[in-house]
Formats: sequence, structure tokens, C-alpha cells
Amino acid sequence: MRIITFNANGIRSAARKGFFDWLPQQHADVVCIQETKAQAEQLTDPVFWPEGWDCYYSDAEKKGYSGVAIYSRRKPDAIEASLGCPECPEFETEGRWLEARYGNLSVISLYMPSGSSGDERQQVKYRLMACLYAHLDAVRSNGIEYVICADWNIVHTAADIKNWRSNQKNSGCLPEERAWLDRLFGELGYVDVFRQLEQPPEQYTWWSNRGQAWAKNVGWRIDYQVVSPSLAGKVRATSIYRDERFSDHAPLTIDYDNPLT
Repeated sequence: MRIITFNANGIRSAARKGFFDWLPQQHADVVCIQETKAQAEQLTDPVFWPEGWDCYYSDAEKKGYSGVAIYSRRKPDAIEASLGCPECPEFETEGRWLEARYGNLSVISLYMPSGSSGDERQQVKYRLMACLYAHLDAVRSNGIEYVICADWNIVHTAADIKNWRSNQKNSGCLPEERAWLDRLFGELGYVDVFRQLEQPPEQYTWWSNRGQAWAKNVGWRIDYQVVSPSLAGKVRATSIYRDERFSDHAPLTIDYDNPLT
């Protein structure tokens, strides 16, 4: 089973840059997209509803903002666009959560907020982190296996960012954020499957548009596929695609032994 996650930074922009020309060649089973920045009624071009896929969008109420999508080769048994957390309406109103259920497997497209615009949004980020943690804790024993495909907007360790020391006070690399991932992977047992296989150094998924960050590979790894512990041993291959640039993020592809078997 091949799953791709990709922050498009505007799905219409990514389309103009060739994302939908690249996608059919990847032979993916599920594609999770974050930051679509569009309402579904704006996506009238058939390119956004590719043949052979069941396509689902969860849009932000604010136009041109956030939004997530899932494309699936197999029709899901159910689609859920709500986390069901009254304390965190942003998961729904900002289009940050979309879940596709296949029997006892759920694949989630998640877009965590950035706090880089200021303290107010950083506090929103912390609140959503707490809500998500409680949810992932609550569902651990429900018999469902999870693949959470997300722009987490957090690096985990020094291996996930080029300039580790100079970013310690910046959102996405704050000690509190990294400690939250420690707890997610430690206390709750979820697994960052990219790190299940040996990786070469300096593997990133996001690069600033400033300077020559892309050309010099001055990046951050903030796009992860995080899975239930029972799926951790099923990862077979990982790749970050950098031959073309569809966004300021790169697509992350993970191949699994079929988690439904």
C-alpha cells in the first residue's frame, strides 16, 4: 500500500507547477493533501477530480486558507471531517482534519497550524496540540489502526532541521513543541515511520522561499506519516520527491505492507 502526503501550499498553484502530471506515475493508493487554499466549488477543473480516484475535500470557511483533501483509489467505508472536539473548532472551521475509514484502518489528512505569525496563533497551535493528543490517546484502544499524514509544523530532533541551534526560539522548533512529539511517540507509542528505515542525512520536506534555501537544502522535516504501533513494522520504503518543485513542501511517499492484511 502506497500513501503520499503533500502540503500543496495552494492546490491550484501546485497544479500549475505540474503536481497532477506527476501524480499518476506514482501508483499511490491514498494521497493526503494539506493547505489546499480553495473551496471545492472553486475546483471545477477535472484535474482536481482525477479519474480513478474518489476525491474528498474539507475546506476552511475562510477563502484561500488552509484546507485538506484525500484522494483514494478504493472508496472509503466512511469519511469524517470533524475531530469532534468542541474546545478546538478550528479543526473543522479551518479545514484541518479529514479521515477516511477502510475497515479497521483510518487514514487521516491533518494540517496543524503554524505559530510563526505571532503569539496568538502559537497559543491556538498549543490548544490544538492538546486536543489532538487527547483524541489520539482516546482512540488507541478502539481496534482501529491509524496512518496520520500531516504537515505537523514541528520538527522533532536536530536531524530534522538544517539550522538547529539558530531556530530554538522559532515556532516549529520550540522545546514545548518538540516535547509534545516526544510524548506522542513515547507515552502514546505512535511511530514516525520515516525514521523506521535508515535515512541519509539532511532529509527535509519544507524549505523557506527566502534566500536560496531550496538550492542549498536549508530545510525542515515537518511532514510526517505517523502510525499506530501495530503498523510500525510494515513500512517497506520511504522517499521525499525533490526532482520537481510543486510547492515549498515536497511530497513524502511511504510504502507499507498492506495494513489491512
